[in-house]
Amino acid sequence: MKWLLIFWAAPVTLLTGWYGLSYYDMSFGVFMLTRQAHDLVFAIYGHVLGIPPETIPPLVARAMVVDSAIVFALVGLRKRRQIVALYRRRFGAQAAQSREAFASDANLSSAP
Repeated sequence: MKWLLIFWAAPVTLLTGWYGLSYYDMSFGVFMLTRQAHDLVFAIYGHVLGIPPETIPPLVARAMVVDSAIVFALVGLRKRRQIVALYRRRFGAQAAQSREAFASDANLSSAP
């Protein structure tokens, strides 16, 4: 599970970091972080895919959100027992008290 998260987080971090730095032209002397490289990369992808280059970033962002949701769902599925145990430790006593209070209120309101 650790490797799944590493292999998911590394590309997401690199892509997001490159996009943010190149979009705002914070190049630090590296050509790949310039706005010209940013525009060139998306122009090439747009030409290869046959779509306008400005439509590519929202598509990539949407794909990253969907992929992240799938990864977190897999992690949650694998760790569900630990999550449930943590939830019960944290909210178990409060939930039991509120259920008892609700049941007693329901019994009082149904009295003739």
